[in-house]
Amino acid sequence: MAHTSASQNLLCLVRGVKRLNIADPLMQCLAPRLTRPFAAQADLPVSDIVKEINAGLDTSSPTISTSTQSTSSPTNSHILETPVLKTLYSWPDLEPQKFAWYKPEYLDVPMRRDILHRAVIYEADATRQGTASTKWRFDVHGSNRKLYAQKGTGRARVRDKKSPIRRGGGVAFGPKPRDFSSELQRKVYSQAFRIALSYRQRKGELVVLNNGIKLPSEDIGARWLNNVFEANNWGKEHGRSLLVTNTLESEEPRIFEEMDQVGEHGVIKDIDDVDVKDLLETGRVVIEKQALFRLLTKYLGIRYADRDLVGLEDRPATYV
Repeated sequence: MAHTSASQNLLCLVRGVKRLNIADPLMQCLAPRLTRPFAAQADLPVSDIVKEINAGLDTSSPTISTSTQSTSSPTNSHILETPVLKTLYSWPDLEPQKFAWYKPEYLDVPMRRDILHRAVIYEADATRQGTASTKWRFDVHGSNRKLYAQKGTGRARVRDKKSPIRRGGGVAFGPKPRDFSSELQRKVYSQAFRIALSYRQRKGELVVLNNGIKLPSEDIGARWLNNVFEANNWGKEHGRSLLVTNTLESEEPRIFEEMDQVGEHGVIKDIDDVDVKDLLETGRVVIEKQALFRLLTKYLGIRYADRDLVGLEDRPATYV
């Protein structure tokens, strides 16, 4: 009797597992990462269990044969990729409007400190002007005549008056204009952006906006921005914030000018001016949805119309 009850419970469990739709993205978000290394993909033996229950096998020999299914299928490793679920907020009240999920290769990239270091050094080298210039002894205007005789004066031997040890002479091995910029592969620099954004995402410091960062009217300026930062705990007491907008500074310069007046609370940058170092400096990153897409696909040649390749899909935030 106990054997029959246990078999019926096992049958109900197997049938419940079979009804799960693992292809559903929401199910993949809720389920943990499952791996099957060195295992064959095989279906659960529901038919064999049904036959054993119907036949009423003896309790002393409850055997289930699954050898026929493991010999025919090849050996593969199956991994359930869990997409990253992000809530899209409205500006400036931060009311949840939608949610979107991204593929893990874009917003759940493993931490690589070496790539981040290479990207920051590459950006720092590109910002160096390299305009320092001095005159060596051959660049100073003047005569090349020897000041006095080599011997017979009792003093040290000298050459001309343009010597670096004399006042008005040239500089010994002084700097000349040069290019300090270094090289970095495009795909490595693009991966650095995804690593930095994934790091922010895992720490809960990435806020994605569904609409654009704009001022409500022309009469509202720096004081209104200051109130927004204080109400959302984005100010200097909480580590400052970086605002990233898809609107260029040349198209909407007013919000950039007003933001400069409250620079102690944060900074705003457009999509062409933001760097990897900017994404790592402040306490949090507040970014528009389209700007986030452009950073995730930097140098990959993916248009926003093809955002399904990144896994971006918007739905109403009914779960909030």
